[in-house]
Amino acid sequence: MPTRILPAVGDADAVRSITTLLSQLPDAEPVTPVVDSTQLVDALARLAAESVDELPEVVIVHERIGPVPALELIRDVALRFPAVGVILVTSDASPGLFQAAMDYGARGLVALPLGYEELASRVQAVAQWSVGVRRHLGAGGDVFTGVGGTVVTVSGAKGGVGATLTAIQLALAAQASGRGTALVDLDLQTGDVASFLDVQFRRSVVDLAAISDISPRVLADAVYRHETGVALLLAPGEGERGEDVTDRAARQIVGALRSRYDVVVIDCGAQLSGAGAAAVEMADTALLVTTPDVVAVRGAKRAVRMWDRLQIRKAEETTVVVNRHGRNAEIQPPLIQKITGTAVAATTVPAHYKELQSAVDAGRVHELDGKSTVKQALWTLAGELGLVRAAEGSHRAGRLRGDRAAVGFRRRREAGG
Repeated sequence: MPTRILPAVGDADAVRSITTLLSQLPDAEPVTPVVDSTQLVDALARLAAESVDELPEVVIVHERIGPVPALELIRDVALRFPAVGVILVTSDASPGLFQAAMDYGARGLVALPLGYEELASRVQAVAQWSVGVRRHLGAGGDVFTGVGGTVVTVSGAKGGVGATLTAIQLALAAQASGRGTALVDLDLQTGDVASFLDVQFRRSVVDLAAISDISPRVLADAVYRHETGVALLLAPGEGERGEDVTDRAARQIVGALRSRYDVVVIDCGAQLSGAGAAAVEMADTALLVTTPDVVAVRGAKRAVRMWDRLQIRKAEETTVVVNRHGRNAEIQPPLIQKITGTAVAATTVPAHYKELQSAVDAGRVHELDGKSTVKQALWTLAGELGLVRAAEGSHRAGRLRGDRAAVGFRRRREAGG
């Protein structure tokens, strides 16, 4: 069986050199190279969604790949796709870098300039390891998708548009449907998840920032298990401590959470930090919440353009959620879609703050009345995003359709129909 090899190389000259050598290897089947970290993770996720057998046995990561640094990318691939063997190609073959690469999850290292014998030997060894891992997974009877939990980030076009409430209700909906869910507050200076859920807890995301290898026990010590069942990883009480959570730390934290929970919802707030940027880049779904007014929509457009300039996320890969929507508003979702160049969620959230005020003021938004149109809309949005189990989503949708039919029947009867 040929060995499928996927090169991740950003430099054009290096691409030609590597692909030429790979094509000469016996029983090798080089895959079309990807040029950055985002393309690599997306390509692997698409293949893993079909079957673990569709994944390449070997991924070759060049030291100058970007925008995510090579070692961080290797850690992400190792966490999300553990049946894929990763080889780092680097000009630094020192023992220190070799040890670091192994610690981050690489299965081998090849020094530049590339030599046929060394590359062939490394590819063969890593391919054999990958095949052995897959055989073991198959013997265990586990269905392995390689993708891990679903990560959703929620960002605000500006402050006060409802990003935190949206993130909380999405997490509650996922948890209520039977999926293990974590809610992370990465609004590091002004995070309010704890206030919205009436939680006081001494630990926060900062406690994980300096840990290079986040074990399940360390992660469990840092999260707060809320009465709803949602695992909370809170923002620090002292906002200045948020600077300790770097983009590198955020990638490690999100990777650890993805491996432990079915759904990970991250509140990134309205200000883009390095940690928030890393989370948005890693997310399966990136939401941008806006209200249908000129200032907020301009903020959404600015955010989308900035994400694109920084190579965090493309506009077409971002979904805008319209909060406080009304039929009489001059700015409607199709216009927002045209202005921002993003997708817009089919579910809009109505402007009924009176339903929320008492629950928000009491810090008990998890006790929001089930009849609230705002809660119903946000839980419907969770279904649209695939965060709730299919059976639960179908049952809920059927129940809502039944409720609407009953209301229609009563109205017709009252009208004498």
